[in-house]
Amino acid sequence: MPIDVIIVEDDSRLRSGLVEIVNRDPQCVCVGAFGSGEEAVAKAPALKPQVAVMDINLPGMDGIECVRQLSERLPDLQIVMLTVYQDTNNLFRALAAGAHGYLVKPARARDLLAAIRDIHQGGAPMTSALARKVVDAFRAHAPDAASSSSPASSSTDGGGNTLAGELAPREEEVLDLLAQGFSYKEIADKLNVAFGTVHTYVLRIYKKLHVRSKNAAVARWLGYQPESGK
Repeated sequence: MPIDVIIVEDDSRLRSGLVEIVNRDPQCVCVGAFGSGEEAVAKAPALKPQVAVMDINLPGMDGIECVRQLSERLPDLQIVMLTVYQDTNNLFRALAAGAHGYLVKPARARDLLAAIRDIHQGGAPMTSALARKVVDAFRAHAPDAASSSSPASSSTDGGGNTLAGELAPREEEVLDLLAQGFSYKEIADKLNVAFGTVHTYVLRIYKKLHVRSKNAAVARWLGYQPESGK
C-alpha cells in the first residue's frame, strides 16, 4: 500500500511541485495539499494521512503550531518539516511540537521521497548539518550524559528529576535505543518484538513525557529543553 501524504505549503507553485514529486513515486500518494495551517487542521484529520510535509513560514497559523494541532488530532501522523530555517531554535521548537524530521529548502526530489519513506518506517530524517546541531545542543545541555553508563542515570526533565521513575524498564530500553538512532524496525528486531509493539511503547513514552514526537522524547531523555517562543 502506498504511503498517504499531505503537503502544507503556502507557495502554490511549490505546493503543486511537491504534489507532483510525491505522486510520481509508486510508494507514495498525495491525499491532500493545503495552503495554510488552518486549512490543514480543518481538513487533514478526515483524510487520515500517514505522513505530512510541512512548511514553517505559513500565513496566519505558522507551521509549528500546525504541527502541534495536527499531532493532537492525528497522534500517528509522521511530520517532516520542509523549510528555509536552519537555526536551532526553530529546529527544536518544531521537534518539540511533534515533528519527526527536518529538511531544508530547496530539497532534491529524491531526498524528500527518501525522507517520507524513512519517517514512515520510524526514522527521523534531517540533513547532516542539522543532525550535528542536534548533537551539539544535546552535549551542551547534558554534559554529563557521555560519562554515564546509561542516559537514564543522568537525564533530567529540566527540573533536576530523573526520567527513570516516569517510565517502565522496557520503555526506558526503547527510548535509549531511539536515542542511539535505531529505527522502530531495528528496535523490534533487537528486542525480538513486533513492530507494532514498539510503536505502542513509543506512544506510552510520549504520553508519560508529555511530548508529541520521537525527537522531543529523546531530547527529554538527554536533558534538553528547547527555547520557548516564536
